[in-house]
Formats: sequence, structure tokens, C-alpha cells
Amino acid sequence: MKELRLAGVIRESIVDGPGMRMTIFTQGCPHNCEGCHNPQTHDFNGGYISHPENILKELDKDKLLRGVTFSGGEPFMQPEALAELALEIHKRGLDIVTYTGFTFEQLIDSFDKHPERRLLLEQTDYLIDGKFVLSLRSLELHFRGSSNQRIIDVKKSLEEGRAVEVEGDFK
Repeated sequence: MKELRLAGVIRESIVDGPGMRMTIFTQGCPHNCEGCHNPQTHDFNGGYISHPENILKELDKDKLLRGVTFSGGEPFMQPEALAELALEIHKRGLDIVTYTGFTFEQLIDSFDKHPERRLLLEQTDYLIDGKFVLSLRSLELHFRGSSNQRIIDVKKSLEEGRAVEVEGDFK
């Protein structure tokens, strides 16, 4: 599997998606959102190199996990490596949530120039999309920082050819 450039890993989180999750923070982000929660992840040369096999070994030790969350930085800047990792995570019966500053529509439109992004999107169960907008910040939103961000059911969205938001509580 391809190496990843990471900012860090949280082995157990309840704030990065439904249930107990491992959260993988990728390094490198082009969005530079004002008020970003993780500005230290913006530098594409920062962080450290990680081997996905090490992440999987740690994942296999924790039977309480429901899934894995890819956060950032910007996961879609390392789509091939994360797609490979996500495939192995799915084999373990866990789900994948991916945070991105891109919108679902921007990702779809980028496939001509970046076909590898499709691989990661297809391995994502739920996408939380859109840049963080400081003026739309809300502490009342589950798993989102600002009200413009959506929680998208990726499988349904790809089937219907449009963004299909998760209805009700995302659990």
C-alpha cells in the first residue's frame, strides 16, 4: 500500500462521526479556511510519513470501533493511498466517513483531471463536504463546523447522480 503523509491519528473518537471511531488526520490542505480547527495540517511538507499497514495493526486491536474517519488536512489530496486503506478497512466490516473542503459536486467535476479522487469517493460511506465558513459556524451541528457543510450518503448519491444528504440524525 502507498504511504500516507499524516498530521496525526486519534485511536478513539466520538466527535468525528457516528459511534467510536479511529480518526486519521491527513497532512496538506489547499483550502486555508479562516478559523480552521486544524491549521497545522495545511503545510503539504509537514506532518510525518505513515505506512497504512501500521494503521491497520492498530485498528485490529480495538474491537469497539464502528469505523474510521479521514479528516485533514484534505483527504482528497491523497486519494489513492486513502482509497487503498479504506478498502482494507471495509474488509474489516467498518465504515468510512471522509471530511473534505470540496463539495460533492466539485469532486465529481474534478474526476477528468483527478480520476483517482473517484477511488476514494467510492470507498467513502459518508462524506461531510464543504469548506468551513467561520461566519456560519455553529456548535449545535453534529459532526460539522459550519451550516453550509452537508452530511452526504455517498452510495445513494453516486446512484442518483446528485448529492443525497443524510436525513435525520447521523448515527
